[in-house]
Amino acid sequence: MAVVASAPGKVLMTGGYLILERPNAGLVLSTNARFYAIVKPLHEEVAPDSWAWAWTDVKLTSPQLSRETMYKMSLKDLMLQCVSSSDLSESRNPFVEQAVQYSIAAARAILDKTNNDFLHKKLLLGLDITILGCNDFYSYRNYIEARGLPLTPDVLAALPPFTSITFNSGESNGENCKPEVAKTGLGSSAAMTTSVVAALLHYFGVVNLSSLDKDLHQEKDSVDLDLVHIIAQSAHCIAQGKVGSGFDVSSAVYGSQRYVRFSPEVLSSAQVAIEGLPIQEVIHDILKGNWDHERIKFSLPPLMTLLLGEPGAGGSSTPSMVGAVKKWQKSDPEKSLETWRKLSEANFALETQFKILSKLAEENWDAYKSVIISCSMHRSEKWMEQASRPDQEAVVNALLGARDAMLRIRSNMRQMGEAAGIPIEPPSQTQLLDATMNMKGVLLAGVPGAGGFDAIFAVSLGNSTGNITKAWTSLNVLQMLVREDPHGVRLESDDPQAQQITSAISSVSIE
Repeated sequence: MAVVASAPGKVLMTGGYLILERPNAGLVLSTNARFYAIVKPLHEEVAPDSWAWAWTDVKLTSPQLSRETMYKMSLKDLMLQCVSSSDLSESRNPFVEQAVQYSIAAARAILDKTNNDFLHKKLLLGLDITILGCNDFYSYRNYIEARGLPLTPDVLAALPPFTSITFNSGESNGENCKPEVAKTGLGSSAAMTTSVVAALLHYFGVVNLSSLDKDLHQEKDSVDLDLVHIIAQSAHCIAQGKVGSGFDVSSAVYGSQRYVRFSPEVLSSAQVAIEGLPIQEVIHDILKGNWDHERIKFSLPPLMTLLLGEPGAGGSSTPSMVGAVKKWQKSDPEKSLETWRKLSEANFALETQFKILSKLAEENWDAYKSVIISCSMHRSEKWMEQASRPDQEAVVNALLGARDAMLRIRSNMRQMGEAAGIPIEPPSQTQLLDATMNMKGVLLAGVPGAGGFDAIFAVSLGNSTGNITKAWTSLNVLQMLVREDPHGVRLESDDPQAQQITSAISSVSIE
């Protein structure tokens, strides 16, 4: 029987660059854009001579890339060998490969003798893995523009679910052209890795994700989720060749949160494994390691909506930008420390104002709701006029405090970019963000994560989304269908291809 697991993409609202170093925190929102992994047996029954097999079969299918890869996996050292007849370099997916190897190694290490026999039989049946990403993970802007269609969310919503990524080439009849996988910066590799790890661990009986209640993801420490997190972080870091901050994997597992990274040393054994040490020898160190990351449940206050826009000004390379910032830190430690201190203070101020707003909504819903609805119809300079009582003034003060904090965050991010010689908030984005923050009902706007040209985000109040959609379209910005969804990894009841899952169509308001 097939197991289907999904994991969400993310938006890093605060903590860009700082989140790479402990104890700096970042606010990361998980989204309704999800990656799906479908795991099922490749063969219907175990062959009579399978007891003598040293290898088993693994098939990986990515329908959106029209790609199918066949592997042989050693049952001794769990290493995958690609035997696909297509071009080997083009068809490799290191994230899924590492997810498979680390998940099976973890299963062997954790399961007892009886369950290891069960695992062995499962492996002898082979593994048939299909991966699918919501359209939101990929940019279809070129595809839309090439066909003369308007840059509006309803055009995005009309695309078939899990649309072929080859459309991004912009070529109407380029059958042999290489697919241009333009991404939107939602953390597709982390969501994909997490979904594969979760599906495999559940398929092998190592975890039971079906018992997880949606609200359990942040309320309690779940042993099963923690195991998915450890294995997904390990596989993701090894696949990308470096130990990143891990906020993208953490949000894919647990959902929206305030995140402080784990100490990189916990993965030192896994890094040694790349140099030839068997994965089964390092998996025990990884499982017993001191995973000291911190996460606290976080989500946007009520009646606020996360919006993402794609300006179409060209892409940015996060690794090269991070490298430039690190080089600047070494060359000017005094100035960089001061900038980071101011940025950290502004990040904390925004987090504090969000907490205040959530508390005010909880304590006096009517006052909170009336202010949010009123402010959604005005620009920020008119917000204080909407408050006639002290309890309403408290809400407006927190809204204005959040705006001020975001302006300080943006200012310090710009200064850091200028000092490091990289476009963290380039002038074109500054112009767009200033225009967005001046719109009616917009609380704040910024560049997510490491910044650059990829995308912008905004947080809107009440029912002001329609106005922002119109304004962004006039500014040549494609508003995406992405919204915040605070839930992390989960088990799905059906194959998403059969369900015809679409991303947030029901929540998009087109006026």
